[in-house]
Amino acid sequence: MRTSEPHPYPAPDSLRQHVARVLGQDVAGRLCLFDDNTLYVNAPPGRAFLAWLVDALVVWGTAVALGAAYLLSSSAPDAGVGAVVITVVLALVLPFVYGCCYANGRALGAVVTGTRLVRLRDGGRIGWVRAGGVMLIRVILLPLGLVLDLVGMLAGGSSAGGSVRRTSIDDRATEQLWAAGFRRLG
Repeated sequence: MRTSEPHPYPAPDSLRQHVARVLGQDVAGRLCLFDDNTLYVNAPPGRAFLAWLVDALVVWGTAVALGAAYLLSSSAPDAGVGAVVITVVLALVLPFVYGCCYANGRALGAVVTGTRLVRLRDGGRIGWVRAGGVMLIRVILLPLGLVLDLVGMLAGGSSAGGSVRRTSIDDRATEQLWAAGFRRLG
């Protein structure tokens, strides 16, 4: 799930030209369509990556800090093993907890970067039921998948690819687009 890739349905060039006159070339260049023909502005890859990085640092940093706190406060002879176990368990559990903040597509990383993670089907919120799983994918499985893809490509294979079901949108630019009357195609 590579969230920074634009949706495969780019907006028509004639619409892009009209949007460029109203909102600028940058917005028009990132104009895309959800599956239901609603227009949106894709987040720039740098901002989508920064949102991921902030979220990953929150989860990983919290897990490591709590493991280190246990190590420093424990007088048990096997405190090092306990600290590692705590860190690993928290790294797997914290994404679900942190994901509850992500139900509307705006965890700390998205707030900092002005992006929002939405469903490609209709631009809707991902919802609290799936939020923990999405965060686990973003901070644990996505980096692992990228490493495995890289190792596979270096060994002469190809990338596994996959279906993109969510994307990061530029929240403010999409709101401006809709306020200017460009909401749906057709």
